[in-house]
Amino acid sequence: MKLSLGPLQYFWPRQQTLDFYRDVAAWPLDIVYLGETVCSKRRELRLQDWLMLADELAEAGKQVVLSTLALIEAESELGALRRQVQQGRYLIEANDLSAVQLCRENGVAFVAGPSLNIYNHRALAMLMQDGLMRWTAGVEQGRQLIGELRDAMRAQGEPMPELEVIGWGRLPLSFSARCFTARALDLPKDQCGFRCIEHPDGLPLATREDRSFLRINGIQIQGEEITDLGPELPELRALGVDVLRIYPQAQDGRAIVEHFDLARRCVEPPPRRGARNGYWHGGPGMRVEAP
Repeated sequence: MKLSLGPLQYFWPRQQTLDFYRDVAAWPLDIVYLGETVCSKRRELRLQDWLMLADELAEAGKQVVLSTLALIEAESELGALRRQVQQGRYLIEANDLSAVQLCRENGVAFVAGPSLNIYNHRALAMLMQDGLMRWTAGVEQGRQLIGELRDAMRAQGEPMPELEVIGWGRLPLSFSARCFTARALDLPKDQCGFRCIEHPDGLPLATREDRSFLRINGIQIQGEEITDLGPELPELRALGVDVLRIYPQAQDGRAIVEHFDLARRCVEPPPRRGARNGYWHGGPGMRVEAP
């Protein structure tokens, strides 16, 4: 089983981001996703900066994939997306159907990101004709749905693409045209002051009963709990999962990657360090078991 580092969901200062990925080059990872997936206003790094990091990581033996925005709202964003697709050196993670269309037009193979919402084998087979070569299951798609989709593909005589599942990190639940961080700070979206850079792991949101509930991350809402599918590794292998995705976090990133690297080489599953993913087991996504 391969290990991937998902795209950075948060907004970190330029130097912190550069230093982070230069450290990542030495981590036991097979695949690294680079790029902004949440907000086009986050411009600490430009496309050329991401390509520079991509070259360094590729030289270190990583497969590099350039991730696209999950929500395209303006012509300028579409232009930036077109430049990503046409850079011609690295795979694309398509997180929006605009990216799928541009990849198809340019004959570029792509990874289907978790926000594409693929729920049946017909949609998956159609996208494979367009160039899909790896599918990252959506956050709410558990073992039963994935198993049923795989069986339906086999029954139709269709090959399965590489299958990637989110194994560690806060789950990206939804995106909106509104900026939740700006709203929480009583700021207009167009004058947000890039305040999300002050929250390297998102802004915690609690209920009125002071119960931890969600994380606010610009226009994205995440689950509060950090999902951990480490103990489910035997089940993931049996299901045919090829890649386990780990999302970056501000602290202990290398330790988490090394933990999963050891786990994938052992027969016994590792102890759970994060929270049990209710979605995976067919229940509510919120934490149902203490870390």
